[in-house]
Amino acid sequence: MKLFDTHAHIGLINEDPIEQLIISKEARQAGVEHILSICNNLPDFFQVYQNLSTASMVYHAVGVSPSEVVNPGRDWERRIEEGIKLDRVVAIGEIGLDYFRKFGNRDNQVELFIRQLEMADKFNFPVIIHNREAGHDVLEILKVKLPPRGGILHCYSEDWNYAKKALDLNLYLSFAGNVTYRNARNLHETAQNMPLDRILIESESPFMIPAAYRGKRNRPSYLKATADFLCELRSEPAEDVLEALYANALRFFNIPE
Repeated sequence: MKLFDTHAHIGLINEDPIEQLIISKEARQAGVEHILSICNNLPDFFQVYQNLSTASMVYHAVGVSPSEVVNPGRDWERRIEEGIKLDRVVAIGEIGLDYFRKFGNRDNQVELFIRQLEMADKFNFPVIIHNREAGHDVLEILKVKLPPRGGILHCYSEDWNYAKKALDLNLYLSFAGNVTYRNARNLHETAQNMPLDRILIESESPFMIPAAYRGKRNRPSYLKATADFLCELRSEPAEDVLEALYANALRFFNIPE
């Protein structure tokens, strides 16, 4: 069994560089062959990237999340350009819209989102998309601005009807630990009906802990619980589901086997 954690905030699990390496190693012992490290802001990205410079199993995304819209940082576009030139940086993200916490104002969030989509287009990168209570605007923007390499709707939280609209675009859906919650029926329906070649999984560490580990802080090593639950939901043999989840991630990030 090989798993690919397509979204983990390793820097939020632990700030200590040695601990971050330990987190990566324990994930591999749990069957997680690769992790995509995510940061919300650029200073954290460059720090975590340096901390994990020797962790060849860890890939990285660089970008400015909607939580940072009020202060994305001086020369943030130039800094993203610096980041995408680094080894093992494979996506721009996470980017998107968050109307739940009301970061800044909506117009500024939209502007930040669109500018980074345009950068992904210019530099031929895929994107990792954050959507919280902004589903309509996210989809309308992506209909026009989604780069050719496509994107991931990470920690998917919408319903099956929304997913069908997303599938008309070059989008993958990534399920986190919340899919394992008993009352998440909209996610269960979506996971059951999704084309197998468009599904990904993520830990969303240190958040979205799978039900089996409730009470703990999430870690990439807990990803198997999410994978096992998806296998139970799907009609295909578990081996086929696990193989597809891993192959889909390699294909999306353009990582050789």
